[in-house]
Amino acid sequence: MKSIITPFVESPRAAKLAFLIILDFCTFPVLIWLCYAIRRFDLGAEVVPHLAFGTLWVSVIAVASLFVCGVYRFIVRTYNEVFMIKMGLATALTVAGLYALAYFTPAFIPTSIPLMFGFLMFAWVWFSRGIIRFIIRSYLQADIQKKRIAIYGAGNAGQQVAAALYRSNEHLPVLFIDDKRSLTGQQVGRLKVYDAQTALKLMSKQKIDEILIALPSVGRVRKSEIIKFLEPAHLKITEIPGLTKLVDGEIRISDIQEVDIIDLLGRDPVPPVAELLAKNIKDKVVMVTGAGGSIGSELCRQIVKNQPVKIIIFELTEFALYSIDKELRLMSQCEIIPILGSVLDQQKLERVIEQYGVQTVYHAAAYKHVPLVECNPLAGLKNNAVGTAFSVNAAVKKGVETFVLISTDKAVRPTNVMGASKRMAELYCQAMAEAQDQTQISIVRFGNVLGSSGSVVPLFKQQIAKGGPITVTHPDVTRYFMTIPEASQLVIQAGALGVGGDVFLLDMGEPVRIQDLARQMIALSGLKVRDEQHPEGDIEIQYAGLRPGEKLYEELLIDQENTEITSHNRILRSFEKHVPLQEITQVFDKIQELSATQADIDWALSQLEYYVDGYQRGKEIKVN
Repeated sequence: MKSIITPFVESPRAAKLAFLIILDFCTFPVLIWLCYAIRRFDLGAEVVPHLAFGTLWVSVIAVASLFVCGVYRFIVRTYNEVFMIKMGLATALTVAGLYALAYFTPAFIPTSIPLMFGFLMFAWVWFSRGIIRFIIRSYLQADIQKKRIAIYGAGNAGQQVAAALYRSNEHLPVLFIDDKRSLTGQQVGRLKVYDAQTALKLMSKQKIDEILIALPSVGRVRKSEIIKFLEPAHLKITEIPGLTKLVDGEIRISDIQEVDIIDLLGRDPVPPVAELLAKNIKDKVVMVTGAGGSIGSELCRQIVKNQPVKIIIFELTEFALYSIDKELRLMSQCEIIPILGSVLDQQKLERVIEQYGVQTVYHAAAYKHVPLVECNPLAGLKNNAVGTAFSVNAAVKKGVETFVLISTDKAVRPTNVMGASKRMAELYCQAMAEAQDQTQISIVRFGNVLGSSGSVVPLFKQQIAKGGPITVTHPDVTRYFMTIPEASQLVIQAGALGVGGDVFLLDMGEPVRIQDLARQMIALSGLKVRDEQHPEGDIEIQYAGLRPGEKLYEELLIDQENTEITSHNRILRSFEKHVPLQEITQVFDKIQELSATQADIDWALSQLEYYVDGYQRGKEIKVN
């Protein structure tokens, strides 16, 4: 049988069309005979009396009607409401054609015959296509193991997903899960709806392979609750994109994606304030240093959305500059000026700012990988601290209106050189802000961003894909997390709130235990954690110990008391002590001249210990 079906499936569309036309043409004479036989209760009744080749005329009319109405365009793959409507039109046209045949020819066609034939014709085409499709799928997919899917959400999106899965060769929707009590026990489409508690108990019995969340409009808090509730099922959890992505009104299999890790944080983003986003960008010349980095590149994307006159993208790495330049040109009509250069070249910074009339600078250039900077302290200190000093010097000298330093929570009572170098950069910006009033200088401090280079999330994904183990530094280590777009928007808005020397803190929500994040990612993959209590699990979590300079937890505030709420409920302003510009400048001038000798490193670290609250050099520091 398969040897017959396979060539049919693989044959050209024209051949399939010809087969269906011939099949119908040969069947319709049988149907018209059946109509006369039923009417007269006589199997030997004459068919279409008084008209030569009457049955052939009936077949011609019926096939022509089906062709004109576009029924044959569907072949057998599509079997939906549109097909039924076209079938209805073709049937009505055929009935009208038979009445016309009775009126214009001597053929004897009683009034009931066209109606009976129309009914049988509709039933034949409908069921014949269904049977053909069933046979094809049964034979060709007999060896294919379909993935059994439970759909969370029986609304419009869930029903669209179910329809798409039914059309798929690899998936089979099995049941709906929905929180609405009115839907519990109901049949939606071909699937029964269960409440969450009942469905969780049925997962094993129904041999469910995956749970798909079809709730495009639900918030992060509720989605996080759903995911945590479903964790005991130990099944892979996926989702469909949000409403903004479903602009075509039809969900496809390709739209199904892994659950965004940010949903595990359980915090809904706050919509940005348009006025704050536009204040320092719209109709202005904007410059971003470190434009090719994780934060810098996203800042560029957000900036071009707010209609600057020009954007200068300043980057040290050639490929990173090329990548963001190419991307921005595809998404924006504003003038984009790529500059390949280092923030340690103050003269070049001054020339670029003056040449293009820069009005706003977002300084995102920095070395940020804690262990690497710990082993290369002078390189980190020069790039992060001196590079910031040169950037703000150039901005002030050339009359830039607004300068925003992108800082980090690791600058607060740091245990590493990276954090201490960023705090030194903050101190210089604060001192410069106090010493002049021409340029508004602000500092924005926030925690880890999901998806940045060095983020634990892509590392954990790689480790899970390899079968583990997942490496976590310490069981109790916690971090603040935020998405890159959300962080970038808040940076821009915070810069717009500044009056000079401000230190802004972004509300990062509650800190997340890295161990819990790893466990949730394992659960989302449909796997189990392997430990002493569950030796049969799939993925082991190993604790490697804190890396050089790493803290168990991060802070955002040096002084908890000297803070105030701004007009944006996710942005706080902190008032922190700083040192005079003349004093900090002398230190920076000396750092600039240092070389990678042990004596120079010792002196540099002693300055960090003196000026940065809470910093003490680590034992792991070495000259590389």
